Amino acid sequence: MPLMRLQKFLSKAGVCSRRTGEALIRAGRVAVNGKTVTVMGIPVDPSKDRVKVDGKPVDIVVSRVYIALNKPKGVVSSCSQRGERIVLDLVELETRLFPVGRLDKDSTGLLILTNDGSLHHRLLHPSFDHEKEYEVTTALDVDNEALSRMESGMPLMGEITRPARVKRISSSCFRIVIKEGKNRQIRRMVEKLGNRVKNLKRIRFAGIGLGRLPEGKWRHLTPREIRRLKEPIRLSKVRAHSKPAFGHGSSLDGSRRDQRKPWRGKPTALNRNTQSN
Repeated sequence: MPLMRLQKFLSKAGVCSRRTGEALIRAGRVAVNGKTVTVMGIPVDPSKDRVKVDGKPVDIVVSRVYIALNKPKGVVSSCSQRGERIVLDLVELETRLFPVGRLDKDSTGLLILTNDGSLHHRLLHPSFDHEKEYEVTTALDVDNEALSRMESGMPLMGEITRPARVKRISSSCFRIVIKEGKNRQIRRMVEKLGNRVKNLKRIRFAGIGLGRLPEGKWRHLTPREIRRLKEPIRLSKVRAHSKPAFGHGSSLDGSRRDQRKPWRGKPTALNRNTQSN
């Protein structure tokens, strides 16, 4: 929800009319974030600011919105960036939305947006494990040794990456499932192996799939998908040292692969941060 003047907020919350709201403000009966306000027209953010009248909390009932967007290249996933086209430009809704995690400007694919602050925080908090699946196309052919190194964990930015699940799609295309999200992690991994990412597309996040959603388009999540995002998430306590198994009995070279179904595997260690890939 966009910013609005305090007296309009009081009116929309059903406390009083705007004129009466102005009288309450002048009388010093309204507080915002713990501070008494007597000046007309100050802006408030209904999703963040705490408003009280005579010491009692006042809220606007906000309908929760959950959206899946297929982000195209060239669009920035932050809420605001001067001179850049942002993902919110693609969603024609008055409700103020926040992206869950990020995709860098050159990456495409699934991005979840919501105005549910508690869920947004929970999905980004490093104490929760969330699988993120990407389809990666490289400039050069990628050999089995490179896939194996990405799968088992490799040195990157002073740390060892957590074990991943990797499946070959073609000589220069593979899918990878990770639970961490270091800044530009997949691109850096590929570059360290002497290759370069041409296209990087996220196709799944926390159990929500991109499906056939066209690039640049968005849709509301289904009730079932929303429940899936909100259901308790099982956490692992110990970092997995063993090599994770492929889903659906696939081998490293992609034989017997099922390209449509997500892979199910055991959670590894706790996530550390949630940056762009």
